[in-house]
Amino acid sequence: MVSVTLKITNNFKAIVDKLSWINWSEMAREEVLKKIEEEKALEKVRAIISKSELTEEDAEELAEKVKLSMHKRLKKKDLV
Repeated sequence: MVSVTLKITNNFKAIVDKLSWINWSEMAREEVLKKIEEEKALEKVRAIISKSELTEEDAEELAEKVKLSMHKRLKKKDLV
């Protein structure tokens, strides 16, 4: 297994030491895995977007329609 070393400030180290019940290695590992999954998902989105013919103007028009639709729905429920 590979080991990773981080440089942290003394203040940060003091906080980490106070929270000794936390398995920092496991937490860091889980966060890195989450970030990897996020990047994989973003890469899929980028691939889709790269093939899209939707212009910025089209996107703004669509966003406005979504906002109006949501506003109507929320108004119907007396939430706005």
